[in-house]
Amino acid sequence: MSIRIITDSGCDLSNEILEQLNITCVPFGVHIDGVDYLDRETIEIQTVYEELEKGKIAKTSQVSPAILEETFTNVAKENETAIFIAFSSHLSGTYQTAVMMKESVASQYPNLNLTVIDSKSGSLGQGLIVQRAAEMVKKHKNLNEIIQVIKQLSNHIEHIFTVDSLEHLYRGGRISRTSAFVGGLLNIKPILHLDDGKLFPFEKIRGRKKLIKRLLEIVEERGSKIAQQTIGITHGNDEESALKLKELVKEKFGAKDFLIQPLGSAIGAHTGTGALALFFLNKVEE
Repeated sequence: MSIRIITDSGCDLSNEILEQLNITCVPFGVHIDGVDYLDRETIEIQTVYEELEKGKIAKTSQVSPAILEETFTNVAKENETAIFIAFSSHLSGTYQTAVMMKESVASQYPNLNLTVIDSKSGSLGQGLIVQRAAEMVKKHKNLNEIIQVIKQLSNHIEHIFTVDSLEHLYRGGRISRTSAFVGGLLNIKPILHLDDGKLFPFEKIRGRKKLIKRLLEIVEERGSKIAQQTIGITHGNDEESALKLKELVKEKFGAKDFLIQPLGSAIGAHTGTGALALFFLNKVEE
């Protein structure tokens, strides 16, 4: 029995990985200056960052019901078994819409064999889960095994984000003008994290050097068997900083496997250039 893995563009996996592992990826919406785009289909993240640097405001929206309906209908028509791994339900309506579209399609196609899962994750936190599921499909693992691993990983994947500037969070309405101004004046770098799929402030650090040091401390405090994991790193159009962070994690923890990608539109549109994020497990199954 062949199993199809479906996810959304919030996963930040490269096109190469998506193709290699036969992963279906449906797009978020991206909106800039009144123009609507499909993430990674009609606009690339590099263009989004360029527009942000010009002072424009980028907004994103969940995967459209029509796209989900079409994708799920195709699963039913092809008589496939599929798993849809969605961006955190606390950060996007995609999961809830997918559940509704599954019910709608199943009413017309009772043979639909589709499992919809809230990854409680985003960016490469979600991407690492999707990649692992697709690798299990390649190894002919059964549906229940794959679902169990997805849920286990979803409960234990750490997301540690930081932004270089508070300006984009202000423009997107995430913080006040005063907070952005004072933060910039004091060179404050906030650290954010995901807990059960919800985004929370973690700490505020003054200065980039102290920030990087603190990120490594957090990995040490919250991570488990880092050397045995694939570590995800995403960046806001700043690959140089991502590669430096990789080397520091490699040196400190002996990690060998890394996945480094630009921070995609689903989060990058709100954090802007210079953002960095680390993804790792706080529990590794034997």
